[in-house]
Amino acid sequence: QVQLVESGGGLVQPGGSLRLSCAVSGSIFMSSTMAWYRQAPGKQRELVASISAGGRIYYADSEKGRFTISRDNAKNTVYLQMNSLKLEDTAVYYCNRFPGSWSWGQGTQVAVSS
Repeated sequence: QVQLVESGGGLVQPGGSLRLSCAVSGSIFMSSTMAWYRQAPGKQRELVASISAGGRIYYADSEKGRFTISRDNAKNTVYLQMNSLKLEDTAVYYCNRFPGSWSWGQGTQVAVSS
């Protein structure tokens, strides 16, 4: 069973930066499109960005120019570099495959507050 372990969240002021990491167990990582999702309080989980096994990248409109998704196949890890953070970026961030999902990890909390 694939396990997902997200880390790197924290409290940051508006305009700040964070780098999230997600370690994925299993060799299936290398052939999988990976994605970052987030769920804000009272809202549905939404797709933030994805990266295919071949490196094709997608960003949701609100993240374009601010977030950068990347992956390291040697480390079975996917990253999300988040710059120019806004209050509305506050959420629990999760990684998983796309489309569909393995069992969700615990996520990592990102709180943007002044």
